[in-house]
Amino acid sequence: MTMLSLSDVSRDFITRGKTIQAMAGVSLDVSAGEFLTVVGPSGCGKSTLLNIVCGLLAPNIIRTLMYDPEVILMDEPFGPLDAQTRQIMGNLLLELWNADRKAVLFVTHDLEEAIALADRVVIMSAGPSARIIGDWRVTLPRPRDISEVRMEKQFRELHREIWQSLKAEVMKGYAQTGG
Repeated sequence: MTMLSLSDVSRDFITRGKTIQAMAGVSLDVSAGEFLTVVGPSGCGKSTLLNIVCGLLAPNIIRTLMYDPEVILMDEPFGPLDAQTRQIMGNLLLELWNADRKAVLFVTHDLEEAIALADRVVIMSAGPSARIIGDWRVTLPRPRDISEVRMEKQFRELHREIWQSLKAEVMKGYAQTGG
């Protein structure tokens, strides 16, 4: 059952009198019990996407449907934590999620974190007009330990594959911001 569905969602912002398209044509479904992570370069619209889903921002195209309140929205929740605490909190999140399997939409810059936690990883293009450009199933067995799963061959292969697409977008983002 689909818990969250986004269809052709776009979002513009007006800055210094100019309209900037932050996201363009983003379509995404999150199934019941699915743990989905969104990864992309800084400024690509990951947090904008999450803010639209939770109702803090309105999309330009009003087609965001939430069928059930059993969706957990998380925006870089472990970002400020040290490495060891991140692993402990990640494992705790997985334990809690495994207990009731609510749908999760989790935004992060950390590709390793995304793969270790998720059933699916999607990546967004660099902005402006960011969109979903990749969608990978994570078939690593569950339950998972955040630190142990990173040692698995399947994890490393998936990381390498996703990073090839993500790296290009990160470099585009750096080029656009001069950073």
